[in-house]
Amino acid sequence: MITEFRVGEKYTNDQIRFALNVENIGGIRPSVDANKNLNHLVILTTAEQYVKNIAENPYHDRIENNILIYTAQGRTGDQEISGRNKRILEQYSTPIPFYVFSNEGRQTYAFLGLLELLRHFQEYQIDKKNVLRKVWVFEFFIHKEIPIVPIQNAKDIVASIFKESRKLHEIDREEREVILFEPPQEIYEAANYEAEEIRSHLLQINPYRFESLVKDVVEANGFTNVTVTPPSQDGGIDVNAYVVDSNYFFSKTHVQFQVKRWRHSVGSVEINSFRGALHTTAKGVFITTSHYTKAAIQEAEHSVKPCISLIDGFIFSRLIKDIGINLNKYF
Repeated sequence: MITEFRVGEKYTNDQIRFALNVENIGGIRPSVDANKNLNHLVILTTAEQYVKNIAENPYHDRIENNILIYTAQGRTGDQEISGRNKRILEQYSTPIPFYVFSNEGRQTYAFLGLLELLRHFQEYQIDKKNVLRKVWVFEFFIHKEIPIVPIQNAKDIVASIFKESRKLHEIDREEREVILFEPPQEIYEAANYEAEEIRSHLLQINPYRFESLVKDVVEANGFTNVTVTPPSQDGGIDVNAYVVDSNYFFSKTHVQFQVKRWRHSVGSVEINSFRGALHTTAKGVFITTSHYTKAAIQEAEHSVKPCISLIDGFIFSRLIKDIGINLNKYF
């Protein structure tokens, strides 16, 4: 019987099942005691290289900057926070061990580490039948710093690392709350479908090609001398542009962009870092395919710091639609 898990080591489904006393199937597998209290929970994801058809599922689980973006259970229709999905939220109040394993193919699963729930939020996705639906997305931080996790001591380990990490990541209510742009009610469904259809394609574009797309969108919106910064020299700035001379009020204003083709939300830390990278005379615009936390929006609009303009995945997708850019050339 396995009594510990090692980061990077591979295990079979049966080894995980019997060692952690969880069910044999499902991506979310809780282990409960006789009183239905949660002992621990197993999350199974799939490494990106093993995703069979990324074009068919642009919303597949991703790991970005050590953050796992995980869509809740339920493949059709609007998702609800109930059943196994609801059990995940218990970690906000109690340091419960969440183990994460990545499907490496051939019925083997690599242990990635312990998970810490950062936030959860509702967004729109288009399913395989081209139906727009509401889903719940969980963002977890993957703790790899504990290379060996004894099952018997997992609760104590989690309590210790969470205490430190929540100070480090500044996880408070405002960083947990994600703000999604909502169109006017009268164009709600159509606008969301069109924008989400475009965003689903954006999530498939190579991050460096995505910067080229941003350059083209910026040029199409009237900016001049638009350039993409070489990856090795960007220093936190991905695109530079200038306001055209015909705009008398802001003629030749330098505008710098940071671009993130992310699924996980942008927090206040990223906004602060971007502000620090800006040229002293430049205005800043942050563009993402995802969303912003409430704390990020507040930081961008800080009353005594240079303001940062924010463009989320919905707004950027609407810009692309209005301009009429063909996304095929960026693949």
